[in-house]
Amino acid sequence: MVLRRIFHALINNAQVVEKLSESRPIRRAAQITAFAIAKAQIAGKDASTKLLRSDTFRQIREETSKMPRDAGELGRRATRLRDTFVKEVKEGMRDANRRIKDRE
Repeated sequence: MVLRRIFHALINNAQVVEKLSESRPIRRAAQITAFAIAKAQIAGKDASTKLLRSDTFRQIREETSKMPRDAGELGRRATRLRDTFVKEVKEGMRDANRRIKDRE
């Protein structure tokens, strides 16, 4: 309880915060954090671009826009969707294997 109050008082003191921000470990931690955030944003943009170009995603949008007439049609749609998804996963695995082999 006492440590919490001391810590709170130090954190709310502008001079202490300024001194800490000028220290090398805190600056380095901020650099690493900024780097991690930037990498995560780039990875997120790449993933969303890939998803939007995905055949599975396109097919899901098409299939959900139409109402099935009966259960048989719904089953056929689900089968086509599964096949497309499996095909894309296999292509992704092949691409990943190629990238790993290219690095070696």
